[in-house]
Amino acid sequence: MTAATEAWLLCPVCGGKTRVRLRADTVLENFPLYCPKCRQQTLIAVHQFHLSILEEPAAQTQSR
Repeated sequence: MTAATEAWLLCPVCGGKTRVRLRADTVLENFPLYCPKCRQQTLIAVHQFHLSILEEPAAQTQSR
C-alpha cells in the first residue's frame, strides 16, 4: 500500500497519533477511539478518511 491509501488516525481532541491505522477502504461506525497521549475516549465514525465525532466526551472533574 502507498502513503495515499494508508494513514494514522489522529486524535480529534489533541491531534496526537493513536494506535489505529486507516486504509482507503476502512469504515468505522460507533468506534470508541482511545488516545494514549491525552487519555480521552471519543466515539467516532470514519468513512473514506473522513472522521465524524458522534459524541463529545463528558467533562470530568479533577479530584484532589
